This record gives sequence, structure tokens and C-alpha cells, in this order.
Amino acid sequence: MRHNRDEKRFDRTYSHLKSMLSNMTNDLVMYGRIRTTTPKAKVLRSYAEKMITLGKDGSVAARRRAMAFMRNKAAVTRLFDAVAPQFKERNGGYTRILKLGNRPGDNAAMAIIELVEGQQAAAAIEAPKKKAAVKKTAKAPAAEKKAAPAKEKKEAAPKKAAAPRKKAAAAEGEKEAKPAVKRTRKKATESES
Repeated sequence: MRHNRDEKRFDRTYSHLKSMLSNMTNDLVMYGRIRTTTPKAKVLRSYAEKMITLGKDGSVAARRRAMAFMRNKAAVTRLFDAVAPQFKERNGGYTRILKLGNRPGDNAAMAIIELVEGQQAAAAIEAPKKKAAVKKTAKAPAAEKKAAPAKEKKEAAPKKAAAPRKKAAAAEGEKEAKPAVKRTRKKATESES
């Protein structure tokens, strides 16, 4: 009997459950919304809101407590620098759960859990994309510089890639070596019979 046990464990060990909720919290902070099952979203809500409350505190001790749970430096930095300051005026209720219906494969109830601030959720989704675009544009000139020597090397590469037998035969002035013929076992048996 499960008297007085109000935690949902999802038939996982404690360490697996903690790891799963930590990863889901990281994704929620980084992307602003995630799609998961409804029971997981309901459990995740309390953990995510505790992390946002720590982010609102902003102290070094709060940052260390958040890092102990989330274990992702980029997510913790984003939580403290971008996400939590937008909730300064709000006392709790930082997330929203939208129910989607049932998943076709196993009929599990699905939901989207997202950060309440609409602008913040959109900014959370756009921020990783903008960073990726900035990195691509910054790397483009360097990539062009590397591409030019690479093309020259590719042109020179076929000369070096000639088979050693052909090189030896050409150097000695002997007859050209026949190209190797690959036959599968099936073709070899058909040709023999």
C-alpha cells in the first residue's frame, strides 16, 4: 500500500527521476516550452518554478543551489540572466500547462509546458537561433579562407590518389595494370557455371 506517498516516481529510481526532471528543467529554461506527457509536466512545474525563484534571488548561494540541481552551466546562466529577471514582479505561477490530447502510439495524455510570459517564451525560442546565426556569420569569412586552400588540395589530391600499382607500372614503363574487378560471391558463382 502506498499510504502517505504523494510523489510521482514514474516507475523510475530516484536518481533517474532526478536526472530526468533536471534535463526537462534545462530544456524548459533554454527553449521556453517543451512537449511532454501531462503527469510529467505537472511534476516538472514545481521543480521549474523553484529554479525560477532561485533565479529571482540572484545570490551566489542561489546560483550554486540551481547548479546543483540543473547541472548545466549554460542553462543556469540563462536562468539567472534572462529568464528570472522577467518574473521579478510575479509571485509564483511562472509556467503554464496546455493539454494537447492523447499520443497516437500509446494513448498517453500529452501537454505543452511553457513559461507564462508570452514575449519571454518567444525570446527564449529565438535566442538560441540568433546565437547560432551569429556564430555562422562569424565563421563564414574564416570558412572561405579555409575553402580556397582546400579546393587547391582537392585538385592536387587525385594525382596523389592514383593506385600504387599504376604508379609503379607507369614509372617503370611496363604495360598498364588492369583495374581490379570486384565480384560478389553470387556473380562469381554465376560466371563459373
